[in-house]
Amino acid sequence: MSPRHTHPWVFMVLFIPFGVVSGYVSVTLAYQLRLCHVSVVDITALAALGVLPHAWKFFWAPVIDVTLSQKAWYLISGIPCAIGIAAMGFFPATERGLVALSAVVFLTSLGTTFLGMSVESLMAYSTPEELKGRAGGWFQAGNLGGAGIGGGIGLFLVGRLAAPWMASCIVGALCLLCCVALLGVPIPEKPQAPRALLPGLAATFKDLWQLIRNPLGAIVLILCFLPIGAGAAPFSAIAEEWHASADTVALITGVLGGIISAVGCIVGGWICDRMDRKMAYVWFGIFQAAGAVAMALLPRSSAMFTFWSSVYLFTGGLTYAAFTAFVLEAIGKGAAATKYNALASLSNVPIYYMTVVDGWTHDRWNSSGMFFVESGLAVIAAVIFMVLAKVLVRTRAPLPAEVVSTAGGR
Repeated sequence: MSPRHTHPWVFMVLFIPFGVVSGYVSVTLAYQLRLCHVSVVDITALAALGVLPHAWKFFWAPVIDVTLSQKAWYLISGIPCAIGIAAMGFFPATERGLVALSAVVFLTSLGTTFLGMSVESLMAYSTPEELKGRAGGWFQAGNLGGAGIGGGIGLFLVGRLAAPWMASCIVGALCLLCCVALLGVPIPEKPQAPRALLPGLAATFKDLWQLIRNPLGAIVLILCFLPIGAGAAPFSAIAEEWHASADTVALITGVLGGIISAVGCIVGGWICDRMDRKMAYVWFGIFQAAGAVAMALLPRSSAMFTFWSSVYLFTGGLTYAAFTAFVLEAIGKGAAATKYNALASLSNVPIYYMTVVDGWTHDRWNSSGMFFVESGLAVIAAVIFMVLAKVLVRTRAPLPAEVVSTAGGR
């Protein structure tokens, strides 16, 4: 490996705070709210609110590409993210406190979009073509492993400390430590000259349009909208139906779950360097759907909760790694943060709507109905994708010259 290439594990460390925020919201806060008899619909709505900024972040992605260095943006966004996590413990996890918690969750998630963009840009410039699968795996290991830290350690501390704010402050402080990983990362040169924000935004939509008009680019965009491997099931909110204790929830949806997901990411990244990355994403999503159906059909016990939620988390790691791998393959360098987030933003749309769908179907048809609907939609989406991909590949057209100059080849 060239000295210019940063080892993929660095991206895992840098991306951990991104995952911590989502984990603290979806596990720690969700469990606290459920204990206070807040409905699953309201809990999933709060989790969906945390995802919402990520569905629109490509609008401000050019800021990363045309202004400061990636390291500077990481520090600028990392500190507010740590403060936001700490602030989540200062408001009551009750129905009355939902408004304040919603505001904090939204603003903190907004901050993580800038943190994520800085890491994504570093990764695009520092990773050779043959390592993009593994880079995507380690990167998403930080995301899902961080979710385990935020959820598991957060819930563990909340149950043992005198006040929730103590737990949230400790978790926030852990996120600050991730900044140390910046010390060994060189700042890569950006090949394009700095541009004003408005031209940069115009270039974003130009690149996106060039991607859409090409059949292979359209395949990637279609995949971003489909509910394959969304991994939106609210395990912490339904754990009581499987008679799982608080400690089991903290372990499986927390630290251990984060480790399982991270291992799935690393394995998925390794596989993606050895097969078509888009098809790997589809098959990983089908594996997750099969596990969800099995969890719905088999007897409910704490052991079953532990096993099938672990399968769900592992396959979720596979799909996250595959997504990052095929996006890295498509974007190349250039305005890396802008192009990555144009696709990543779209990919958060199914995560958002599946989070809402899971909450609605649970309250209407119980957990089994929730898993059946989620899995059925994933399989239908996989079939639609494979049919469309086959049709589009038959009409394959050469990439426009302006796209060839920036897109990474296989």
